[in-house]
Amino acid sequence: MPEDMAEDKKRFPGPPQGSSSFRASLGWCAGFVALSLGVAALVARARGAEAAQQYLAAYLVELGLSADNVFVFILIFARFQVPAGLQRRVLGWGLAGAVVLRGAFLLAGLGLIHRFHALLLVFGVFLVAAGVRLARARGRAAEFDPSRSALVRFLERRLPVSPRFHGRRFFVVEGGRRVATLLLVVLLVIEATDLLFAFDSLPAVIAITRTAWIAISSNFFAILGLRSLYFVLSGLALRFRHLRTGLAAILVLIGAKMLVEPWFVLPTWATLAAIGAILAAAALAGTGRGRS
Repeated sequence: MPEDMAEDKKRFPGPPQGSSSFRASLGWCAGFVALSLGVAALVARARGAEAAQQYLAAYLVELGLSADNVFVFILIFARFQVPAGLQRRVLGWGLAGAVVLRGAFLLAGLGLIHRFHALLLVFGVFLVAAGVRLARARGRAAEFDPSRSALVRFLERRLPVSPRFHGRRFFVVEGGRRVATLLLVVLLVIEATDLLFAFDSLPAVIAITRTAWIAISSNFFAILGLRSLYFVLSGLALRFRHLRTGLAAILVLIGAKMLVEPWFVLPTWATLAAIGAILAAAALAGTGRGRS
């Protein structure tokens, strides 16, 4: 086995024991994708092809970045040794928080863009830099230890925290005082991680569309199936080992699109085609190596 693939197996050990069946999770993922494509068809009928293309491009970018986020979730759950049943609870609460936070971020970002158009150039530079950073960070996930993160250390200083899980509860009473459980710590780490990812994904969505309802709806439907996507990708992590490289290329592409916008506007259909081609190439490259 090649050395880099052996390292990937250490980082992504496979689906958690007792998780929902892979086939069922795959079915749910397919259902959410079909629902999202149905929404795109409704958008095309009601608002025209351009709006539908913007929706699909934003959806694909958000879905790809959400998949990368999932791999970090896998590492977090593995390092904290979270049982599969509790993983579903954390993901459910985490995704609810992600919908609210990202919706607020999108509205704030779009409001700033409409008032200060020059921010497009700032966002463009930020996305190109984020893409380069993502490409350079590939292969460093094994060094990430969420149990020693600054957030966990802060929580341990500010909150009394139980060092173990207490079923599905986030708080329990120990020694006559109310303490947070390890499950709450994991949830807060998941939320903080999603917040960090939002700083990359939301400017990318704003680069594709300035229409609030398209940005928010594409983001919502990409997040909607993330829990099922988690259980699918936890079993197929090695097949998507080149996804991060593809996402880095997409961020650079979208950032460059924003930077040249004052002189050249890349058609939405071309952006959509490029995003789809890059994601397909990254998935196919990982599949090929996974069989070798």
